[in-house]
Amino acid sequence: MIATAQDHALSSRVAQKFKEVFSGIDPLLVRSPGRVNLIGEHTDYNNGYVLPAAIDKAIYLAIGRRSDDEIHLFSMDLDQSYQGTVKPPLKPSPLHWPNYLLGVVEQLQGMGLTVGGFNCVFAGDIPLGAGMSSSAALECATAFAFNELFGLGLDPLTMVKLSQQAENEFVGLQCGIMDMFASMYGRKDHVIRLDCRSLNYAYFPFRTEGLRILLLNTQVEHSLASSEYNVRRQQCETGVKLVQRHHPEVKSLRDVTAEMLSAHVAPVDELIYRRCSFVVEENARVLAGTEDLQRGDVAAFGRKMYASHEGLSKKYEVSCAESDWLVEQVSGADGVLGARQMGGGFGGCTINLVQADVIDGLVARIAPLYRKAMNLELKWYISQIEDGTSKA
Repeated sequence: MIATAQDHALSSRVAQKFKEVFSGIDPLLVRSPGRVNLIGEHTDYNNGYVLPAAIDKAIYLAIGRRSDDEIHLFSMDLDQSYQGTVKPPLKPSPLHWPNYLLGVVEQLQGMGLTVGGFNCVFAGDIPLGAGMSSSAALECATAFAFNELFGLGLDPLTMVKLSQQAENEFVGLQCGIMDMFASMYGRKDHVIRLDCRSLNYAYFPFRTEGLRILLLNTQVEHSLASSEYNVRRQQCETGVKLVQRHHPEVKSLRDVTAEMLSAHVAPVDELIYRRCSFVVEENARVLAGTEDLQRGDVAAFGRKMYASHEGLSKKYEVSCAESDWLVEQVSGADGVLGARQMGGGFGGCTINLVQADVIDGLVARIAPLYRKAMNLELKWYISQIEDGTSKA
């Protein structure tokens, strides 16, 4: 990874804070990035395809061993401390943020591995609640750090899986595997097409000359654990059960065709039909979209991003007024190839493929209109595709 000045500054601040809090010991430093997902939303927990990439915004974690069984954590961004012990059973903290680290400890203990006491300080520049998976970055950073610190001998895929299980079981959010996979496996200037059923993956170059990934933050923050996210997952499972009555070989929406949905779900439950048809169509868009990238047809890829947003908004209903407004405003604008809601939904960011030379003018036009329409300040980030989790 080619580190930027900003990376060095944040990494240095985290290391310095660790030395201040824990008496001058040099820590192990780990960087774990957030992610964007170009296309393929809500397909991961349905065993489908996704197309994420790690980005240049990350969690930086400093960690060191202790001689006892105690856990001492400090979040620089929240200016909060946590103290506990590695002795099982671990209990979730009402502070919430320690649970992302404690969940990883619990998973390692469940694998029969020993994690000793440790000190940890972390900070990040991944915007919280913006759909860039700061939680997955923190879990992957924690798993990677423990693997290095305690010599656990884990391969990257094992660290990805236990990070996902930590979020599912300890934090209580039934997320898919994509966020952790992208954070751990990211490669600079490449997107990853991940098959969430087999976990086979392939890298596709994404060096679209003169284009940038522009993230427009609605400033509407979501809390997925208490949102409709888990409801959507249940609705997809309901659709699968309806199809299974006629096609017992079907295991997930990955196995379902549009014809199956029309025959066996639409007549029974129109809402479940709409939810499931979005997922089936989105899987097809990922596969067709990677063909576009291989041909260098970024305009065709961008059109699929717009189609994805239409489905997220109208069929899956995980968009919101703010995201819909932003996509509508950029649609058809000069230099904008594609746009859609990104992440779990209900706010966060829209992801936009934009020519670099029009970004300033685009944001200058939209920001005051957004303020007037939504009474919210628009934030934006220009993102680059970077390497995955590593030592900082």
